[in-house]
Amino acid sequence: MTKIDFYVVEDQAEMARWRIAGRLAEKAYHLGHTVHVHAANPEQATRLDQFLWTFRDGSFLPHARIGDTAVNPPDTAVPVMVGAGEEPLPDTQILINLGDDVPGFFSRIDRVMEIVGGNDKTRAAARARFKFYRDRGYDLTSHKL
Repeated sequence: MTKIDFYVVEDQAEMARWRIAGRLAEKAYHLGHTVHVHAANPEQATRLDQFLWTFRDGSFLPHARIGDTAVNPPDTAVPVMVGAGEEPLPDTQILINLGDDVPGFFSRIDRVMEIVGGNDKTRAAARARFKFYRDRGYDLTSHKL
């Protein structure tokens, strides 16, 4: 069964959530896992894709946008993929959710990482996701950062 972790960030800035997502993706990459970062919409996915190249000095996080065939031909494996509603690659092990809703494909992934921001809007959306998972019997863990 999918394991679900909520990472609660006190900082209200959207970039705080993105920094946590970058750190989690980088850690998963170094541990040899494949990651799908789910953005709320295509515009956010584009900005997030750019952000992941520079989110931390001295860091390299190989990633690509799903569907970007110039960067990611179908036969090329990239360990971290960014999407906004697109299905993750079949071998994806970790889903980092920056969207407001539960992605329909979440149950096919071994581990879901929900990043909760400090503002009221993202907290309300996170509460709804928490309730969704809890009501379906998923193992939930919360981490305050």
